[in-house]
Amino acid sequence: MRKRRHRTRAVCSAVAAASVLAVAGCDTAGGNSAGPEATEAKAEPSAKPAPAWDSTPASLAAVGDSITRGFDACKVLSDCPEVSWATGSDTSVDSLAVRLLGAAGAAERSWNYAVTGARMADLPSQMARAAARAPELVTVMIGANDACRATAADMTPVADFRADFEDALAALRDTLPKAQVFVASVPDLKRLWSEGRTNPLGKQVWKLGICPSMLADPDVLTKAAAERRDAVQDRVEAYNDVLEKVCEKDRHCRYDGDAVFDYHFGETQLSQWDWFHPSKDGQARLAEIAYRIISRKGA
Repeated sequence: MRKRRHRTRAVCSAVAAASVLAVAGCDTAGGNSAGPEATEAKAEPSAKPAPAWDSTPASLAAVGDSITRGFDACKVLSDCPEVSWATGSDTSVDSLAVRLLGAAGAAERSWNYAVTGARMADLPSQMARAAARAPELVTVMIGANDACRATAADMTPVADFRADFEDALAALRDTLPKAQVFVASVPDLKRLWSEGRTNPLGKQVWKLGICPSMLADPDVLTKAAAERRDAVQDRVEAYNDVLEKVCEKDRHCRYDGDAVFDYHFGETQLSQWDWFHPSKDGQARLAEIAYRIISRKGA
C-alpha cells in the first residue's frame, strides 16, 4: 500500500524546519563576539510579519467545475447550484458562504463562476470573472476533469496544469493583490470508483461518459485495468502536489492539506444517480471541510 503523500511531506517539512532552526541558532549564538564598530552600527529593520489570515471575509466568489455547481445532487445530469458547498442556499448543506456571511449575506455577496466540465485551462478566465466582483475570498476546486479524460493518455500534462494554475492566480493578482484564496484538493477518484462500482444504476450512468479514464469497464480487474486506474490516481496526486506548491508561493493562499482527497465519500455522500459526484450530504461535508480550514485563525 502506498503511503499518503501528505505524511511524507510532513516529515520533509519537519526536517526542513529543523534545518532552519539549526542555521538560525548558529547565526545568533555562534561566531566571535561583535567589536565596537558592530555594536555602534544601526540595527537593520526587522522583516514585516506575514499578514494574518482573515477568517471572516465579507464576500466570496467560487470557481471550479461540476462539484462546485452541485452537478447530479438534485436530479440526473443537471447542475444544482443551490446545493453547492461553496455558495449554495440550501439549508441542508449549510454552504461555506452561508457559514461565513449568513443567509442574507450569502445571497448578496457570494458568486458562483464554476462551470461543469471545466478543466484547469479554463480557470484563468473564471478567475478573471470572479475578480471583477472584488471578493475578499475566492474558493478553487478544480482538476478532476483534467484526470477524467477519454483515456489515461489524454489527461492534462502536469506541467500544463501547473502553468494554467499559475496563470489563474496571476489573473486574480492583477486585480486583487490581497484577496484570499482557498484551494481544495482533487478528490480521490480511485476511491470513488471503488465505492460506486457496487451500484448497478451508477455504473449505467458512468457509461454516458463520466470519468472514463477511471470508470470505464468498472468491473474489469485485469492487470491492464489496474495499471490504467493507478495512472489516473498518480496523476491526481501530482495535481494536488502542484496545487499545494503553487499555493505556498502566494502569501494569501491556503491549501486544504489534502483534506478533500483524504475524505471518504461513502454511499450517503455520493449522488444517487451517478455514484461519483457529491450528493447534498457530500456537498455539506465539503462545506464543513472548507469552513474548518478557512475559519482557522493565524497566518
